[in-house]
Amino acid sequence: MSAKFIRLSPKDNVVIALSDLAAGTTLDDLNVTLAVAVPQGHKIAVQAIAAAENVTKYGQIIGQATAAIEPGDHVHVHNLGMAAHSQDHSFASQNTPLPNSETERSFLGYHRQDGTVGTRNYVGILTSVNCSGSVARFIAEQAEKTGMLDAYPNVDGIVPIVHGTGCGMANSGDGYEALYRTLSGYAQHPNFGGILLIGLGCEIMQLSDLVGDGRIRADGAFRYMTIQHEGGTRRTVERGLQELEGVLAQANLATRTPAPIRHITVGMQCGGSDGYSGITANPALGYASDLLVRHGGTTILSETSEIYGAEHLLTCRAETQPIGEKLLERVSWWEDYTARNGGEMDNNPSPGNKRGGLTTILEKSLGAVAKSGSAPLRDVYLFGEKIDKKGFVFMDSPGYDPCSVTGQVASGANLIVFTTGRGSVSGYKPTPCIKLATNSEMYQRLSEDMDLNCGTIVSNGASIAEVGHEIFEMIIRTASGEATKSERLGFGGVEFVPWQIGAVM
Repeated sequence: MSAKFIRLSPKDNVVIALSDLAAGTTLDDLNVTLAVAVPQGHKIAVQAIAAAENVTKYGQIIGQATAAIEPGDHVHVHNLGMAAHSQDHSFASQNTPLPNSETERSFLGYHRQDGTVGTRNYVGILTSVNCSGSVARFIAEQAEKTGMLDAYPNVDGIVPIVHGTGCGMANSGDGYEALYRTLSGYAQHPNFGGILLIGLGCEIMQLSDLVGDGRIRADGAFRYMTIQHEGGTRRTVERGLQELEGVLAQANLATRTPAPIRHITVGMQCGGSDGYSGITANPALGYASDLLVRHGGTTILSETSEIYGAEHLLTCRAETQPIGEKLLERVSWWEDYTARNGGEMDNNPSPGNKRGGLTTILEKSLGAVAKSGSAPLRDVYLFGEKIDKKGFVFMDSPGYDPCSVTGQVASGANLIVFTTGRGSVSGYKPTPCIKLATNSEMYQRLSEDMDLNCGTIVSNGASIAEVGHEIFEMIIRTASGEATKSERLGFGGVEFVPWQIGAVM
C-alpha cells in the first residue's frame, strides 16, 4: 500500500486508487503515470495488457481486456469485460479447521424452550398471504394506540410481517417450498417471544399446512386465525387483540440471561458494494466470522449470484467433496434460472457498484467471498432452510439484499452484519443489523446510518485484524441488547421479502 494506491497481490496487473487521482499523477515505485483521471476505488493498469488478455486482481482473474490497455490507463467498463472462469475446485483441499478459542465468551440473550437463544424479544404478527397484510397492520396499530405494550416491559415491540405473495402461485415446487420454509422459520425464530399468525382463508399457503399439529413453537406462544372464519376485518382485529394479549403476557416472562456466544448466528451481507469492499469491510468481517466460529458460533454467507466466479474459493474449503458439489449444484441451478428468465449471471454489478469501481461479477464475487474468512465450509442450505450445523455455512439466495436477509433470518440468523460502500439504509426486524462502511468518506456522509467505519484500514492504517476484533466485540454487544443505528431509526417494517420463484398465476 502507498498513499495513492494498493496492490492486492504481486500477480496483479492492476492497482486500486486510494483517492481521486488526477491525470498525470505518478504512482510511486511503479514508474506509471496516469493517462486520465481515476476515481477512488477504481483500477489502474500497471503494465501493458493486450486485448483478450486476462486482468488480475486479488491474484485472481476478474475479466479480459476488450481493448489494448497501456500502463496508467483507467481499467473499467470501457476496456474490461467478462472472461471464462473455469476453475480447479480442488474440493476440500484447504479444509483446515480453526483452533477453538481458549476463552469462553458470553452474551445476554433470551433462552427459548427449543434450545435457541434470541438477541431480541419481539412479538410477531405473521401473515400467510398478502391479503391478510392490512389486517395484521391494523392489529399492530391498534395495539400501539391503546398502549398495550406498556404492560409488557420485557417485549421489544410488535412486528407485523407482511409480504406480497402466498397465493396466485403453484401449490408445490420451488416457490411454494421456499415460502413455506420462510414463514415457518419466522414463526419459530428465537428473536420472537411469540407469534400471532393471520390468514385470509382461501389462499394457496393454507394455515393448516403451516400450523401442522399446532405445536409450531415449543413454548406454545402461538395463535392463529383467518379473516374469513372470524367474520371479517373488524372481528378479526378484535379477536387478534385478545389473542395478542396472551402472547404478549407469555413473551414478557422472558428476560436476558447469560448464554455462550456459540448461540449467535450471524447472517453476512454486502450491498451497495464498491472498490473498497473487498479490501476493508469484507475481509474484516471475514476475520470476525472466524473469531465467532472459533467460539462455536455460526456464520452464514449467501447471495449465490454474487459468489459467481469465486466458487473455487469456497469449494476448496468444503469439509467434504459432496458439500463442495452441493454448492456447485446451486450455481448450476442459477445459471439455468437466469437463462430461462432472459437474464445472465453478469447482469451484476449494479450501476452503483460500477460507479464505486467494480466492473465484472467476477471482481465483485471475489470481494464478496472475503466475508467468509478462512473457516471450513460445513454445509450448503436452501433458501430459508433451518441451519442445523455450527461453523461457517452457505445459504442459497438472490443477491437482492432484503430477500437474501429474509432467507438468512428464516434459517435462524439472530444477527445480521451488512457491509456497504455506496451506503445502504435498511433494517430487518426481528433481527438487529450492524452496518459496516467500507470507506471513510461514505461513513462521514452517512454516519447516522453506519455503525462502524472499516475505511480506517485505508485512511488510518488500521489492520484487518484490529477492525475484525472491533466487529466481533460489536456483535457481542448488539446480541446483548445494544441498539444498532438502523434500530434507532426504526427500520425493519418493510424489509421482509420472501423469494418469489416461479409464475404468478
